[in-house]
This record gives sequence, structure tokens and C-alpha cells, in this order.
Amino acid sequence: MSSSTPAWVAKQLGEAPTLSDFLRTAGTLTLAERRTLVQQALVLFEQNYAHLPLKTAMHAVNPVQRLRLLLTRLNRQSEGATDPEWRFHAELSSIFHSVRDLHTNYVLPQPFAGKIAYLPFQIEEYADGPDRRYLVTRVVRDFTAPGFGPGVDVTYWNGVPIDRAVDLCADRFAGSNPAARHSRGLQSLTIRPLALHRPPDEEWVTLGYTGRDGTAHELRERWLVTENLPPFVNADDLGTAATAQGLDLGGDEMSRASKLLYVPEVVALEEAGGPADLTTERAAAGQDIPSTLPGFFRARAVGTPSGTFGHIRVFSFNTMDPDAFVTEFVRLLGLIPRAGLILDVRGNGGGHIHASEFLLQTLTPRRVVPEPVQFISTPLNLRICRRHATNPTRQIDLGPWFASLEQSVETGATFSATFPITPEAGANALGQQYHGPVVLVTDARCYSATDIFAAGFQDHGIGPVLGTDDNTGAGGANVWTHALLKSLLEAPAPDPGPDPESPYRPLPGGANLRVAIRRTVRVGALAGTPVEDLGVVPDFRHHLTRTDLLHDNADLVARAGELLAGLPSYVLDAALDGQSGALAVRTSGLDRVDVFADDRPRLSADVADGDTTLTVTPALAPADRIRVDGYAAGALVASRSLRP
Repeated sequence: MSSSTPAWVAKQLGEAPTLSDFLRTAGTLTLAERRTLVQQALVLFEQNYAHLPLKTAMHAVNPVQRLRLLLTRLNRQSEGATDPEWRFHAELSSIFHSVRDLHTNYVLPQPFAGKIAYLPFQIEEYADGPDRRYLVTRVVRDFTAPGFGPGVDVTYWNGVPIDRAVDLCADRFAGSNPAARHSRGLQSLTIRPLALHRPPDEEWVTLGYTGRDGTAHELRERWLVTENLPPFVNADDLGTAATAQGLDLGGDEMSRASKLLYVPEVVALEEAGGPADLTTERAAAGQDIPSTLPGFFRARAVGTPSGTFGHIRVFSFNTMDPDAFVTEFVRLLGLIPRAGLILDVRGNGGGHIHASEFLLQTLTPRRVVPEPVQFISTPLNLRICRRHATNPTRQIDLGPWFASLEQSVETGATFSATFPITPEAGANALGQQYHGPVVLVTDARCYSATDIFAAGFQDHGIGPVLGTDDNTGAGGANVWTHALLKSLLEAPAPDPGPDPESPYRPLPGGANLRVAIRRTVRVGALAGTPVEDLGVVPDFRHHLTRTDLLHDNADLVARAGELLAGLPSYVLDAALDGQSGALAVRTSGLDRVDVFADDRPRLSADVADGDTTLTVTPALAPADRIRVDGYAAGALVASRSLRP
């Protein structure tokens, strides 16, 4: 491996055991522990799961009955005569997968927790006319095979035509819509988080491919197992980062695994606390902009046939500190070209819902309304909300949902009232920071908090959505773990104290369960529409090309550039002179500005392109926040906030 690879990564991958060797360490659950897992899964599905009515109808499944049947079979077994453990894991995983919800998971115990099974290469898909083709795009460093490497076309998988093999793999895993299932099937060909997916049935894979020499080859490669990179957030902790989670855990595991296997230099940068040198100069075409958060952002200026634009890739929203996350995003916005931004969230499985919705304000002059969420009305959800109705732990306030859940006992309402998780004040604290046009790029692996971000982007009319798939992943929920739910009922509170009748029991062997606890609905023109299973449909579609896969998304970036070039661009800079109190503004594309001090109107003035000095009496300086709104032909198109 290269010198930028941490030594421990090279050592860990070099010592990775084969799948067959790893599986010899598995199989330690007792019959009582298996029963506990099924009983606790029943609690979550029957009493917490927000999407149960939707999933039962849309996918014609009955996970509750399947769990009851599994528990019945377990009750008929004795400790010395149980089914093989792999069969138990496969059945329980299958029940969770049946609802096609990447939020709602059975997380396997040790030794599977934290481990990934992998093959030392990555396969991606591109369009060749009406056909789908499959290409090797990356290999683990130091891996070689005859005529094999990035750019070779994959034709067969264990003797099955590759396109059919992807669809067969997709049928085994969750995914809210056909695009999401297909995408997850392709991703799972070479990386499997063992905590969420049962191990591959085969110990090795036989890959048919067309080599660089143009001839057909076969490669037989064993599955290997290694420890994955740890998550950024402990979703079991009683705190905002856990209670505001909107994360596809499987996608997040695969993203961290890809970083470990294919870009270990980013792991090295993160361990070093980011790059040593940061720039303050606006980037020119072809330049990358170093980020203090290299695991979250990649920023650069890209030259296209339509002009030079900014390109920011957001890999994850799974941060402990949404404010620091947004601060770094704003810094990057100030260093990209002003002509337009390509904001690429493909493959982003979500994370902290606050982080995703806080970002929206930086791209629009309009006030952001966070996407609201609701509980399903059950006695257990009512108990949880009653316990935290006054936020006794200062960690989570469920007061807004309590009254409607209590009322549902009388009204029979299926769901609570809707309220946002993200505080609206925080979602509008900074205001617009970038005034050029923005195109959002999505795919079927955008999930959860990223679905919420994409829905908010579309609902607030920020710009067009360009999709490389027909939908986003369609994960519309806030997700809580079993451990977090247990803590919420056991956390000390002044009244009534720890719940003595909590139905949540400790899970064995490091296992966990996750559940979609609050479902998300949209705002704006689609107000009230659920995000789950529907996702965000892009305004424009781009089919990835071979050039995209091998040359840094060149065709995709060019298509986004075409869209940006057809959109208006504005400039609105403002600065307050501390001595004279005059407000200096620089504008382009605007014909009027309105000035507000602490949200009270103070001045309206016509402007032309260039510099204008505005005198406001009485002086603006005593105000805590000054906002300058820019208009074109009567429409609000730009805004700038100042804090004297």
C-alpha cells in the first residue's frame, strides 16, 4: 500500500481471515437469548414502528405474524436441540428485510457486529444505450490478477449473467423502491456488513470479465473478513445526536468500508485532524479545496463546456456536531466559483437530521420550514412521550407530540400530530450564504437524513434535482435503537421516576435492534406526503456513462453544468461601516434591496449592478441581526445576513 495508508490499515487488511475461517468463531447464542431477541423485535414492530400500516399494505407483508410464528417454533425447541444459529439469524434478518426499510434492522451480535465481508474490488454500473453494463472501478491496493483492474467489464458472477446476478442479490436485501433495491444489490455484491446481512452463502466468487487485452478471463476470489471503521456517532447514547438520527446503517457501514478499502489516505487525514494547509483563495477550474472534514466533504472547482462551477460532494451527515459541520460547509461555499454549485449527495446514507436541514438555509433566501415527523399512536409511544413531555433529562423534548398521542386514545387517530425534529430557529440562524444557482445530484443510495435534505431542497424550490436513478432511497423516518428506547424509559425523571414496567429487556451478545420511530412528511406543494417508499423524484435524469465511472463523473458534471448555465445567477454582498453606519452593498442581477434590522423593515431601495451605499436612519448598528433581501422583477432571489 502507498505511504499515505495508515500502517494499521495495511496490517489489518493483510491479515484478514477468509470467511470460512471467521465463521468458525460464530454460534454462541442460547435458546433463551434467541427468544429474547424475537420477543424484543415484537415489541418494536407492534408498539414503535411508524411504518407498519404502510409496509403491510404496500409490500403485502406481516412481520408481526412471522415473529409470532418464529417465537412459537423456538418455544417448541429445547436447549440441546436447536436449529443451527445461522438459520436463526437468517430468519430474523429476513423478517426485518421483508418490510423493505433500511431504518428497521436486526443488528447481529458478536462476532458479526462491526465486521464486514468483502471482495478486493468494487463494481459499478453504467448505461450503454438501453443496456446496463458493469465495470470494475477500484481495487484494494496491491491486489492484482491477470488483465484485471479498473476499467474491465464484468460479464458473469458465479456463472450467472451479471445483470441477473445483481437482481438476485437485490431480492435478498431491503430497499424501499426498485431503484433502491437494485442499487443495494449491486453494492452488496462485493461488500457485506455482517451485522446486518447474513454472510454470503459461497466461500468464494468466480468472476467472468473481459480483460484489458480484450479476451475473456475468470477470477476466483475468496471472501475476506475484517473489522470496519467505527461509526462517527454512538446511536445508543441518550443525546441529541442519537435521538435526531436519520441513518441507513447498512449504507453507512458500506461507505466506511469503502473508505477503509479504497481511500485509506482519507483515513490518514482524519486521524491527523484534517489537512495541514487550508486555502483562503477562491479555487480555479481543476483545483481541489482542502477540507477540515475530509470524511464529510470534497470541494473543488470544475471546468465544463458550459463554464466553471463549484462542486461539493457531501459523503455523510452523520456528525456529532451539526454546527461545526455547517460552518465548514459555509467556508467551502466561500471558496468555490460564484457562477453555480453542483451539490452532490450521491451515496449519502444520512445521519444527523439537524445537520441536513441546517444546510438548506445557506442556499436559499426563503425561510426554511423543516420537514415534520409523527409517531404512530400506540400505548408504548404514549408512555415514552409522556415521560419526556417536559424534557426532564435536557436531552430530548417530546412534549409537542404528547397531547395528540394522548388524544388519540379517544379519537382513534393512527398517527400523532406532526412537528419538526430540527428546530426552526436553527434552520434559519445563518441565512443564505451562496447566491449562485444550485443543482442537487442524487441517486438511489440517498437515504434518511439525505432524503429529508433532498425533499427540503425540492420543497423550498432551491434548484433542480438531477438524479442518476429514478428515485432517492426513500427512507423517510427518524430511527432509534432498542438501547436508546430502553434508556428513554429508564432515564431518571422527577415524575414518575424510572418506569418499573418497561417492556425493553437487555439484548444478548452485543446484538441490537433499530426501528423507524417517527415518519417524515413533506412541506410545500407536497405537504403531508410521506417520504418513505416514495422518496424524491428528480427533475432531470442522467444515466451514468463509462466515462463517468473512469473519469471523475465528467459527463455527469457536464450535464449539471448545462442546467446551471440556464439558471440566473445573483450577487449580493453587504458590509456595514462601523463609523458612518452606512451600508455598502454590491449587487448583480437585482433591481431592489430591502433592509431589515432584527426582522423589522428599515429601508427599500432600487439598485443596479455594481456598488451602492445606503444610509439608514436611525443607525443599524444597535441591531443584533441585519438582513438584506434582494429582488428581481418583484421576486425574492437573494438574501444576506450580517451581525454587527
